[in-house]
Amino acid sequence: MYPEQLVAPMRNDLTSVGFTELKTAQDVEKTLTDDKGTTLLVINSVCGCAAGAARPGIKWALQNTAKKPAHLTTVFAGVDKEAVAKAREFTLPYPPSSPSIALFKDGELVHFVERHHIEGRNAQMIGEHLLEVFDEYC
Repeated sequence: MYPEQLVAPMRNDLTSVGFTELKTAQDVEKTLTDDKGTTLLVINSVCGCAAGAARPGIKWALQNTAKKPAHLTTVFAGVDKEAVAKAREFTLPYPPSSPSIALFKDGELVHFVERHHIEGRNAQMIGEHLLEVFDEYC
């Protein structure tokens, strides 16, 4: 487990732009089964590709589109253990991956960006990919 003072700025990177943190398995279950429409779920991470590409790319995409997911949510790998485990149940059959980005529509996983699709790509590439995903599903 990472200390909260280390991850607080990384949490804030998403919550400051409207993401809701899901900190328990119950939060994840309720959100992904009860919320209608589209839900973006970011499995956040302390790694460099989360800081350098994933979070900036996600924020860029949200700032540059009119078609946005109705719900913005996040869990933090290595910190919110139960919430992340529950989120990963919803992202099956994909293996555990952090950071990662999942889009759900009416509770059904419709798109998933795994870590290996984030590593080696810059924020704009991630953001442009998400614009296409939002355009298709939102």
